[in-house]
Amino acid sequence: MAKKRTLAVVTGISGRLGQLLVRRLHRLEGWQVIGIDRRAFGRRPADVEHLRIDIRRKACEDLFRTHRVDVVFHLGLMHDPRKDTGEHHTWNILGTQQILEFAQRHGVPKVVILSTGDVYGPQSDNPAFISEDAPLMAAQRFPAMRDLIAVDMYAQSFFWKFPEIETVVLRPVHILGGVRNAASNYLRLPRLPVLFGFDPMVQVLHEEDAVSAIQMAARPGVRGVFNVTGPQALPLRKLVEVAGKPTIELPHVVLPGLLHRMFQFRFAEFPAAELDYIRYAATLDGSRAQDVLRWQPRYGVRDAVRAALRADVFDGAVPERTPGSIR
Repeated sequence: MAKKRTLAVVTGISGRLGQLLVRRLHRLEGWQVIGIDRRAFGRRPADVEHLRIDIRRKACEDLFRTHRVDVVFHLGLMHDPRKDTGEHHTWNILGTQQILEFAQRHGVPKVVILSTGDVYGPQSDNPAFISEDAPLMAAQRFPAMRDLIAVDMYAQSFFWKFPEIETVVLRPVHILGGVRNAASNYLRLPRLPVLFGFDPMVQVLHEEDAVSAIQMAARPGVRGVFNVTGPQALPLRKLVEVAGKPTIELPHVVLPGLLHRMFQFRFAEFPAAELDYIRYAATLDGSRAQDVLRWQPRYGVRDAVRAALRADVFDGAVPERTPGSIR
């Protein structure tokens, strides 16, 4: 008798991390992958099914009703400061609720949710390393983070309400690579802005290491919340030095107002609230992921920075915003 294949459903399959995860899973013996994403999927492997449907629609439940799903990888969160707040709310919160309800209703044994380490928020009084039980304070200074915090907290509630489902919430630090997020976009600027008097410690994570952590989270018996950190933390100015880019020193007292106007007129890619990510530190304690997931980053800081800067960085990826800010 042929061995049963593990059926994985991946939301946000057309995004960079979704594509990297799918290309890794489909090469593993015994895995079948179905992706959900209303965007096109460039260079999709022939044996991967892609459903171009909206996770907020009831039609999405047909997939769970007609297939015996073994694991859901929920990667399809949105964080785009230019999107309407109502669109953010329904996509992130209601979409996540739908996916988790379908998983519970149809007996999915494992759910992996990609959150972000940015939910803790950069603060002047943050501890040296933030553990998973720390309060999620990002919305205190950056209201646009409320949806991502709400998703993270809803996932934690789901974890306790349905203990029969192995629920994993991953909070990675700033992911660098082919992702079109604010962290990678920041390093791609011709001149990198830094603030007079501030040089916060930052943590970065190569996109391939992020995907390997997502994959490891699907192992049987793993459940809970995990910070996912890369190699050692380093000062922001050292990261800029690694990128080999010139800097522009700016005074924080005048920059928020200037950046607010630049963002309004589309001369800047991120709102003024995100300046806190180059002003204050939010370094995470990743020891739990290393101990429980038995996961270690393979790539160093220079590898991660090079992945964000290389010319072929978008290799088939669809434009997206992954969870997070200047991270």
